[in-house]
Amino acid sequence: MVEAPFSRRGELEAPGFSRAKLHTEEGGFSRGPGLKPAIYAALFGTAKSVPFHRILARFRRPVLAALLAVAGLLLIVGCRSDMQQQPYQRPLVESNFYPDHRSERPIIPGTVARGHLDADTYFYTGKIGSNDGDYLPFPVTQQLLARGQQRFNIYCSPCHGEAGDGNGMVVQRGFKHPPSYHIDRLRRAPIGYFFDIMTNGYGAMPDYAEQVEPADRWAIAAYIRVLQLSQHATDADVPPGTPIANAPPPGVVVMPPYDTQATTTAASTPPPPQAAPAKGGAQQK
Repeated sequence: MVEAPFSRRGELEAPGFSRAKLHTEEGGFSRGPGLKPAIYAALFGTAKSVPFHRILARFRRPVLAALLAVAGLLLIVGCRSDMQQQPYQRPLVESNFYPDHRSERPIIPGTVARGHLDADTYFYTGKIGSNDGDYLPFPVTQQLLARGQQRFNIYCSPCHGEAGDGNGMVVQRGFKHPPSYHIDRLRRAPIGYFFDIMTNGYGAMPDYAEQVEPADRWAIAAYIRVLQLSQHATDADVPPGTPIANAPPPGVVVMPPYDTQATTTAASTPPPPQAAPAKGGAQQK
């Protein structure tokens, strides 16, 4: 009894079966039962067996083009670099570039800071030692107060209000109520105290050192003093003999104030105009 041979996959092969018959004499592949002649005819122009090297030559250019396209795409994607991925040096870490292995280099002898020397400690801190100073580092002028008012209305009034009463528009919409500048504690506070708060912040108030330069912070502090004085000024604060307004010209009668929004009352009814004096000083009847 002759046993039938087995294939590599363990399949039983029929007697007389030979895999060499699948190959042609030219080294190609036969059509086989699974490849229809029409497909060969469409790909290679013939329904006969095609050598393997012709199959490779047929698809060489499309395959190479596809491989080059994929390689180019990978190259483009690999060249992308975000800012968070760029090389950088961490502060104060060891560096092999310098002989002393320090990444932070010492200042060159004789170097003079330009624009950031900050030699005037009081101008930049508002303090004398550890205490708040109570004087301005430059003379007070009308231009200084106008500048302080402008900066105050931009940066301070949203919370503190334009009158400094702590009832700004942000507070009216739910933000924490800051103290009024007109309370006794802040009226007695030195002017350097307000400069220090603007520089370093306090409580819920952040610092404004980046938004407002030191000269403008002093101008705002000076204007805060103006607001405090405006709410607590007395007649004694006005020098005697100083007119606060010019007198009306002759023949002009100043009407007393009356309420134009309320109902008609004696206070809301304008008084009758007075007759002009007649010639000779006597009034006409």
